[in-house]
Amino acid sequence: MRSALIAGTGSGGPACAQVTGIRTGMVGNMALAQRTVLILAADDFEDMELLYPLYRLAEEDVEVTVAGLDDHPVHGKKGHGPVPVDTTVEQVAEGDFDALVIPGGFAPDKLRRSQAVLDLVRAFDGAGKPIAFICHAGWVPISARILVGRRATSVGAIRDDMVNAGADWVDEATVVDGNLISARTPADLGPWMKALLKAIELKALAVG
Repeated sequence: MRSALIAGTGSGGPACAQVTGIRTGMVGNMALAQRTVLILAADDFEDMELLYPLYRLAEEDVEVTVAGLDDHPVHGKKGHGPVPVDTTVEQVAEGDFDALVIPGGFAPDKLRRSQAVLDLVRAFDGAGKPIAFICHAGWVPISARILVGRRATSVGAIRDDMVNAGADWVDEATVVDGNLISARTPADLGPWMKALLKAIELKALAVG
């Protein structure tokens, strides 16, 4: 259960928000309550692509864990932070979570170099659990080699990377192919998170 002080230094000056327990019950959905989601984080993440899922999931009573490459806080590429991590990628296991979220920015280029990260991604995929990635985060499933024959999207800048990895790349706001949920840019955060929440809910209802 996450309890952290998240500080931001955007154009509006210093700001912070207390995320206590990450189980706020603001919206509430019994199928989503007590579900667990892992967010992978590294320095230079795209700010909104980490923050929006963090708070949107909290609104639905989903328990969120942020895992970093080490135990140091991370910073967004646009200045948000420091964002504390709850644990490291070496200390988590797929079996403890219902879904995986990978924000974009420059962070995925760091995450993809971690064998622990790639093993996690493959484990989530092997278990058929939702994997949500956005923008440049497509680099991580590329390196995990799980995109062959899968339909997905990303920011246009890595389209060729996705295609070369075997993905059926399409230019759509959000693409769902089985357990893979991909989106292009921060402009697509809304439909991306709706698709993830629906996937978590359906998975929860299926297992009872």
